[in-house]
Amino acid sequence: MADSPWLVVGLGNPGPTYAAHRHNIGHQVVDLLAERMGGRLRPHPRGRAEVLEGRLGGLPGVRAVLATPRSYMNESGGSVASLATFYKVEPDQIVVVHDELDIPFAALRLKMGGGDNGHNGLRSIRRSLGTGDFLRVRCGIGRPPGRQDPADFVLSPFGSTERKELPFFLDRAADAVESLVTAGLEQSQNSYHV
Repeated sequence: MADSPWLVVGLGNPGPTYAAHRHNIGHQVVDLLAERMGGRLRPHPRGRAEVLEGRLGGLPGVRAVLATPRSYMNESGGSVASLATFYKVEPDQIVVVHDELDIPFAALRLKMGGGDNGHNGLRSIRRSLGTGDFLRVRCGIGRPPGRQDPADFVLSPFGSTERKELPFFLDRAADAVESLVTAGLEQSQNSYHV
């Protein structure tokens, strides 16, 4: 719908225990976007999420709702679907920011649709929306070292070298979200796929 806002969802797990984990990079990007909007996320009465309504992409900007589900990653779809219904947002105006094992650390990939590639958050959203046709900002976290279980890897904090680069990575990911909603997918892919 032309007058509907964009819905930008950062995936992660709730609470301080998980805040610095690789799996929570989507939350971290949305928190940075909220700072750029000059506000902070607050509980939404119906969406089981923390939200902030505002404008993205500078002045005059684009109407957007930033959200982080308050449910665990594998149950985030219900929250996303509730917010999409509440704000009357179609799937093609939903941007999901999430971690991606199959992309090197600090690399970004933007796309529309596709499978869930074993990502429980994406699987939950696809199931709840009834489609996978939403935009994704895939934030590379790299593969686990050696024989470490991928589930343990995503639920661990970034290493010391990664932590030094993380602020720049989060900044680029937030820029990519703003570019998606203001300039579109193709132009954003040309700018952020390196």
